Amino acid sequence: MDRVIDHDREDFATGERRDDVILDIGGFDRQIRAMLLSPFVWQRLGTFVSTESAEDLAVLKELIEAGKVTPVIDRTYPLAEAPDAIRYVEEGRARGKVAIRV
Repeated sequence: MDRVIDHDREDFATGERRDDVILDIGGFDRQIRAMLLSPFVWQRLGTFVSTESAEDLAVLKELIEAGKVTPVIDRTYPLAEAPDAIRYVEEGRARGKVAIRV
């Protein structure tokens, strides 16, 4: 069974439920923390980096253009405010992608 965990409302680590896999797409800093924390918790924490081919990206482009996949843009910042955009992402509260307008 698949489920989505809203980290604002639920702490997956405190419940009785056991999951086979938890996929956290929170960013590079979380990968480092997972590697450092893994020896000290009952769960095995690991990291991976995805790879995409030009063919994969072409399929994704077609899905977006057909309206079958809708990217969620949380906020857009002008290039001059890129440091503010980075800080916003680092806070971990973005509800979608943060885009920089060039």
